[in-house]
Amino acid sequence: MNRSRLALAAAFVAFAALLAGGCGDPGGLRSAGATPTAEGPTRLWPDRPPPSAPAEDYGAIEAVKVTGLAVPGGDLHKVDPVDVVRADFDENPGTYERSDSAYQETVERLKDCASDDSGKKGACPVLQAYYRDLTGDGRDDLIVGVSTPDDNLDIRVYAEEDRQLTQIMEMSDAVLGVELAGRDLIIRAVSSLPGYEYHTVWSWDAHQKAMLPTSDEIIRSSNAPRPKTPRPSPSPSASPSSSGGGR
Repeated sequence: MNRSRLALAAAFVAFAALLAGGCGDPGGLRSAGATPTAEGPTRLWPDRPPPSAPAEDYGAIEAVKVTGLAVPGGDLHKVDPVDVVRADFDENPGTYERSDSAYQETVERLKDCASDDSGKKGACPVLQAYYRDLTGDGRDDLIVGVSTPDDNLDIRVYAEEDRQLTQIMEMSDAVLGVELAGRDLIIRAVSSLPGYEYHTVWSWDAHQKAMLPTSDEIIRSSNAPRPKTPRPSPSPSASPSSSGGGR
């Protein structure tokens, strides 16, 4: 043991002896006070019968085959995203009814997405396509966004199964932003509650063979104005009388 370690050991022994001499804490365990009793979840209205049908079909996504469009070599990179959207909208209006003016106008605007750039500049509603393996099969899937006349964004995801184009997700909302995190698609949308927004995480479900909203929450928007912090009141200045300078 070198000299510095000997000195350190001696100092430690001296400090331990000082504590043992009763110059401070007597030692031993101390009580942290009463521990609150753990309470399990309480079931409310246990006798209420289960519902016979769901209230709405949100999240009930089913895979939809898109016919009339081949996938060369099973590679979605070789398919024109605009052709995919045209074929899909012709067969599957998604969240819109075919009689909706927004759907009809979107279909009409797809005619401006000419592959030879002869269409109206900026009129094509199909946004830049993105590719990511969301299903976990080792092949990229196709993610497409379509701007609609009602200022919403229609988001559709396509996979390839046996050289067949398949829509595995479709939703339309007042979208604030879209993010990819691993194999999840995260969508931020406007909330009717001022200062808040929806965050929905869509994930691949192998049983349903489709993307499902596995998490949906409403959170405080990052753009929401922060509450103003009250400034501390300035301390009153000393009066002449308090400083001994009175008359």
